[in-house]
Amino acid sequence: MSLYGTAPGGRSSNYEYVIARVRSRRASLFDDDDYRKLVRMGTSGIARFMEETEYETEMNALGARYSGSDLVEYALNRNLAKHFDDLLKWSEGALYDYIARYLRKFDAWNVKTVIRGLYSGADLADVEDDFIRAGEFTERRLDALRNAGSIEEVVTQLDDTVFGDALAEAYEAYEEQNVLVPLENAIDRAFYETLLEGLPSNPEPDSATGLYVQFLRAEVDFRNLRNALRLARSGADTDPAAYYIDGGKLFDRQSLARLTGNMDNLVAAVRESTYGDDLDAALSDLEDAGSLVEFERALDAALLEYADKLSTRYPLSVCPVLSYVLAKEREVDNIRAIARGREADLGPEAIEQELVIL
Repeated sequence: MSLYGTAPGGRSSNYEYVIARVRSRRASLFDDDDYRKLVRMGTSGIARFMEETEYETEMNALGARYSGSDLVEYALNRNLAKHFDDLLKWSEGALYDYIARYLRKFDAWNVKTVIRGLYSGADLADVEDDFIRAGEFTERRLDALRNAGSIEEVVTQLDDTVFGDALAEAYEAYEEQNVLVPLENAIDRAFYETLLEGLPSNPEPDSATGLYVQFLRAEVDFRNLRNALRLARSGADTDPAAYYIDGGKLFDRQSLARLTGNMDNLVAAVRESTYGDDLDAALSDLEDAGSLVEFERALDAALLEYADKLSTRYPLSVCPVLSYVLAKEREVDNIRAIARGREADLGPEAIEQELVIL
């Protein structure tokens, strides 16, 4: 599926139509009670539960090839791609471009999937099955990446994409350290920084473009916050500025470097920022987080909460659509975590700690 270029027919944006469709789709998402039921089921029970939901088509189509958590995971990926493809089919004008830009995150996911597969020696079939076909890359591009013989070949193949320059620069660090962190961080930076490329730096706050920029800057801020904590918890002697992503408004390179390593100061900086009032409860969860996993789960919940608040304030904008994208991703991630946890014989309480529940 190729997403980019001029929106169909050069038409004006059709916010009312798309948002009405999105609200209908969002109403069918799993709720917290559904997750609490699923964590007490075995993998076969989870599969039966999903067959009675809007995942029925994917579960039936894949049921002859897969079972257990594999069936659940592949059905989730296929369903996610279908729903986001629908967003583009419905959208026109600038709204189409806004959504298409944002869905490039799945190109980033697929590139990471390939390099992780090569690094770990995974089977080609496993790499193929982990692809989420909801981005710009064509089937031909994905096939070429999947069949690459080395990480260096992947970097070369992506030379003509938004990831090309960043990956080429990071490859030397990968060779020196033999860890994927430099490459994965380069992929994230390329995605987020090109996401804001060409958009005005100071758009009208309540305009369609202004709201889009506001949401994207918040996501960049949260990504920088996540990276800062990961570096602090890793204990590695690494310059935080090397992992900084441009485009947010909460941190610059210098302030992020100063705050890295001090959880209390990081949370205080967010509390005192423009996000503070919106994220009061979420920030309390961040302060109470006792592990990196808990912190990241609380951070995901905070971003989703922020997107929901923007959607409520500005219902006729791109915000409800982007909020739905995050909510759908959250559903897929939660169901995947439950299926994997149950297959690994984890108890309900242990699995619930991995879920993003608002």
